[in-house]
Amino acid sequence: MAQVAAVLAAAGAGVRFRENLTSASAADPRRTIPKTFLPLAGRPLWSHGARTLQDCEAVGAIAIVTPPEWVDEVRAISRRLGLSKVGHVVPGGARRQDSVENALRALAADPPELVAVHDGARPLASADLVARCIASARERGSGVAALPVTDTLKRADAQGQVQGTVDRQRLWAMQTPQVFSFTALLAAHEAAARDGVDVTDDAALIERLGETVWLVPGEAANLKITTPADLRLAESLWAASGGAPMRVGHGFDAHRLVPGRPCVLGGVTVPHDRGPLGHSDGDVLTHAVMDAALGALALGDLGRHFPDSDPAYRGARSVELAARVAELLREQGYRVANLDATLVAQAPKIAPHVPAMRAALAEAFGCEIEAVSVKGTTTEGLGFTGSGEGIAAHAVVVVQPLGGG
Repeated sequence: MAQVAAVLAAAGAGVRFRENLTSASAADPRRTIPKTFLPLAGRPLWSHGARTLQDCEAVGAIAIVTPPEWVDEVRAISRRLGLSKVGHVVPGGARRQDSVENALRALAADPPELVAVHDGARPLASADLVARCIASARERGSGVAALPVTDTLKRADAQGQVQGTVDRQRLWAMQTPQVFSFTALLAAHEAAARDGVDVTDDAALIERLGETVWLVPGEAANLKITTPADLRLAESLWAASGGAPMRVGHGFDAHRLVPGRPCVLGGVTVPHDRGPLGHSDGDVLTHAVMDAALGALALGDLGRHFPDSDPAYRGARSVELAARVAELLREQGYRVANLDATLVAQAPKIAPHVPAMRAALAEAFGCEIEAVSVKGTTTEGLGFTGSGEGIAAHAVVVVQPLGGG
């Protein structure tokens, strides 16, 4: 096992979140989906924390705790997002501490030296914060993210009458990650289970053992999503920070032209005596755009996602497959911001059909038609496109983080 493993606690039901959905209808999916599966920038909340742990070089392995019925989904999403450090996806328990203990037991077969526990409902923590907490634990035995309390605190009775002012000078608001010796944290959880003790964070369990807990300066953006207002704030913070960089991809495709095939280009059937030969509808223009969109996020090529050996894609409409590519982008937290496609062919002439092509591609990729450019050119009779033997297309696609732009 790696020296440092991480536990992502994402098994909570989000009861307080649902209680604050005052204006939502009974059919609102936020009333049934676990809180950490609600979307932020097109991806589940928990996946942002998982990405932070993945990006921290000091973390060697990740165990994710999730509601039992979501285990397979978390595994699938982790694979799609390239979260290669996720080695365990563990069903959660009745309480947060039960869930964390389940993850610790999964890691115990090959125990790490240190374990970092992070809340799946804290999507905006940085990899730097994780690294600083780990460094503290290596040096002093523990490292817990926290912020000094800045608001004035009052004590009050049950009726709301103020009973006094609390000195805030030595008060800290706890965050995660919280990093400890794996052996100590597992022992602390076992002791709490034996003694019937309930706590709200892992540091409290370590304190019960008489161990020292050391604080590490946290991050203001590292808020915990507890209410719908918190989620809206996280969305604003994500957008304001840029969330992730803009990315650019280039795509190319070419097909032989043969008699008896419809000439589908950019989702539009163009009158011609021949059409592109292909396993699907052979839409070379849409294929080039799809290839560029996948390339922008290094998601592989068309053959990886829609192999021509799969009968499910025989005769498939390429614009429908393009919509699936757009969904893959959203799962990564991105959307198409702009696309520019060029068809290379001696014939047919596409100018009369460009408006319909732009509309079809805009609908497939979920972007504004103003962000879609389609144009045609020839090779002045040169090469396979000039002879009419085939047809080709180039495309450049710019993708940007959801919520940006």
